[in-house]
Amino acid sequence: MSQLRSTLDFLVYDWLQGEGLTARTRYADHSRETFDAVLDTCERIAREKYAPFNRTVDTEEPRFDGEKVILPQCTYDARRAYAEAGMLAAGKDAEWGGMQLPYLVEAAANSFFACASVSMGSNLLTSANANLLLVHGTPLQKQVFAVNELEGNWAGTMALSEPQAGSSLSDISTRALPDGDGFESDPLGARYRLKGNKMWISAGDHELTENIVHLVLAKIPGPDGKLIPGVKGISLFIVPKKLVDAQGQLTGERNDVALAGLNHKLGWRGTTNTLLNFGEGKYPVRGDGGGGLDGQGAGAIGYLVGQPHEGLKCMFHMMNEARIGIGMAATMLGLAGYYASLDYARNRPQGRPVGEAGKDATRPQVRIIEHTDVKRMLLAQKAYGEGALALNLYCARLVDDGRTGTPEVAARAKLLLEVLTPICKSWPSEFCLEANSLAIQIHGGYGYTRDFPVEQYWRDNRLNMIHEGTHGIQAADLLGRKVRMQDGAGLQLLAATINATIERALQVPQLAGYANQLAQALQDVGAATKAAWATANPQEALANAVPYMQAFGHTVLAWMWLDVALVVLARDAALSAPAHAGQMGAARYFFHYELPRIGAWLQVVRQRDMTCAELPEDAF
Repeated sequence: MSQLRSTLDFLVYDWLQGEGLTARTRYADHSRETFDAVLDTCERIAREKYAPFNRTVDTEEPRFDGEKVILPQCTYDARRAYAEAGMLAAGKDAEWGGMQLPYLVEAAANSFFACASVSMGSNLLTSANANLLLVHGTPLQKQVFAVNELEGNWAGTMALSEPQAGSSLSDISTRALPDGDGFESDPLGARYRLKGNKMWISAGDHELTENIVHLVLAKIPGPDGKLIPGVKGISLFIVPKKLVDAQGQLTGERNDVALAGLNHKLGWRGTTNTLLNFGEGKYPVRGDGGGGLDGQGAGAIGYLVGQPHEGLKCMFHMMNEARIGIGMAATMLGLAGYYASLDYARNRPQGRPVGEAGKDATRPQVRIIEHTDVKRMLLAQKAYGEGALALNLYCARLVDDGRTGTPEVAARAKLLLEVLTPICKSWPSEFCLEANSLAIQIHGGYGYTRDFPVEQYWRDNRLNMIHEGTHGIQAADLLGRKVRMQDGAGLQLLAATINATIERALQVPQLAGYANQLAQALQDVGAATKAAWATANPQEALANAVPYMQAFGHTVLAWMWLDVALVVLARDAALSAPAHAGQMGAARYFFHYELPRIGAWLQVVRQRDMTCAELPEDAF
């Protein structure tokens, strides 16, 4: 992981000036030394507790014996080491047992775990679950549920999807009814009884912790006693696997949350993925009548979070954080494949150079890294992976600015992050997956076997275009909402920020051509945005939302590489350090091979091409 560490050090300290965050009150107790200590610790744990077992958790999938989920011992050991290092509460307030680390440092530290074994992971959902409760929960909900999660005693999930609804949250059917006449008197929050089914719940059941805190979306009755259709009727509930009292102690009673089955996935096999039934009666809970669900109080007990009918508003706090985390997971899988294929290319002899000398079979074979096409594939992986890492860390820095910057800085950061979040999640998910495909190609036939890790990296990464909002949903969000919100203020701010980099790069002879190329790309994206909405018809505008997002993302990544290149040349104009030469090589690759691709993507957007949208079903 030494190459990853040096890349992180450059991006966090040299490029993003992370050490300067210690001048802010929230981070005043920290220094470069404390940041480095966190990175050192996480790198060591990832190397010792995660990386050696990445294949183990892939082959020894979670099993359900009818009562509990069986996981390999290495998963327990890894989670314990992560929790004991304090990483579940790394960025939280000191009053909640946190280290008050900048999110930039927290994200960089967690990257080691995603690179070492993504499906053992960094416990993203537990941390995000606690974060949501610290923002929207009552004081007692924070103390009982969030603190136990941050201390590593309990785990957390996000239960949104349902078998019949998928990503269409307006169609969820899980319902919650008040638990008797005194439902509002429970100290843990207004108490409801939930019935329904949730699908694709990561870490939905296991024995890694003594309890699991499910955050569940369900519909409650409106003032007329009827369920409100659509997303307006959705509320959010804490539904613990095991019931607790107001002091946070387990009561010894199981809540009516039953594991209906495990989903067996292409990748991420080390993460338990579940179908959960709420209120089916497998674990009946005795209560005060169950709000009329039946005479035995049937239904899982849940406690309302926030206000009624504002469940999505609360949940999006967790979903946006999760989307940045998924972007980082995709990025690190891309880089893991890059490091593996780079090592293979440096050590695998095969073939001879192109030209007359290559025809001499008596000459020794060369290492495949000496072949130009292998260099092309390595450079593409480097450009994708390190560029995506720069984007993710840039967004992490925006989170810090949004939390701790001056009012003007904070407002700017939050608006930029709104626009960039779909790109931060989707671009690494698509192009770092392509990096994994190239890693397999470099290994040749060996890459398609389980003798080498690159096939697992590809399988693990294929999920990231799907979960926490599919590629198509991210694209519709970007073109349909993010670039148009506040009359385009977010897009205008992003353009101004990119133009500031362009102006600086124009003053550097080695970069002036790239600056002009990026300026043209930015102008083309702006023109395509206007053309897409020229008729104000959403069907026409969004018919090519994914190509739009691909072009938009490539433009953003070109900006990342140009901005990084400015810092590289400022520190090492002669590119005497191999790492700096590599970064400039990746930047050149992106501008020569990747940015020109946006023309074809934007053409169908500008023309509002309806080829796909208008093809009748029976023509397929």
